Amino acid sequence: MTTQTLPAAAAGRFTIGGDLDVARLGYGAMQLTGPGIWGDPADPDEAVRVLRRAVELGVDLIDTADSYGPFVSEMLIKKALHPYPDGLVIATKGGLTRAGPDDWRPLARPEYLRQQCELSLRHLGLERIDLYQLHRIDAKVPLEDQIGELVLLQQEGKIRHIGLSEVSVEQIEQCRKLATIVSVQNLYNIANRGAEDVLGHCERENLGFIPWFPIATGELARPGGPLATAAEQHGASPAQLALAWLLRRSPVMLPIPGTSKVSHLEENVAAAEIRLTDEEYQALADAV
Repeated sequence: MTTQTLPAAAAGRFTIGGDLDVARLGYGAMQLTGPGIWGDPADPDEAVRVLRRAVELGVDLIDTADSYGPFVSEMLIKKALHPYPDGLVIATKGGLTRAGPDDWRPLARPEYLRQQCELSLRHLGLERIDLYQLHRIDAKVPLEDQIGELVLLQQEGKIRHIGLSEVSVEQIEQCRKLATIVSVQNLYNIANRGAEDVLGHCERENLGFIPWFPIATGELARPGGPLATAAEQHGASPAQLALAWLLRRSPVMLPIPGTSKVSHLEENVAAAEIRLTDEEYQALADAV
């Protein structure tokens, strides 16, 4: 394996749950849908090319959800990549329902989670989902019922590992009393580090931390700003530097930048090969 042919390998590796060894730079498939994460993409053929190119570049963690489309993203993954290559980890999520574009509503009743898991298995063409994440905790349903159903699905061999999304440290620990949790997916990027306490907890407990919206750069990318300046010095884009910063930030960090274009995908994955100096890393960390 060389980073020239598999640039994602330069990100290093992390083992999720003790047995899912993945490159630390993955791919998030949310944007492989229509506007508002609703319906089919404008260019389905390009979506297929993006997924196939991601694997060619060494990406072996693809993150999706039943609510992306709904189901559009999962079915595109199956169309593009099934039968799946050895070592490819497909993570999906259940627990958000859709009523239209940009409309997201938590729904995690046990019977709904079971239905959605079964549908994801069918749409992805899998007998077992390696990482199934509770997309949102549903405040209207006892936590024991939500996590308990995922444990039942795990015991039935339909789920390998259980992850969480958009949770606090307290919620993580509540869930860990009910099940083995291996990963957490929260909003986190160089410009928005509101989940710093959750990231620190994941580091201490060796849980994979999957930051969604990972390449938001905010004011840091303005001309003359610290991110733009560092990017210029590296001959890279601010988005690439933002990803390089995330990879440097923590050994449990698993960014999953998403895109619907092959050219943008290649740019994102190339960020794995960027090495920040201690001074560059700290300057960016201190800029927010």
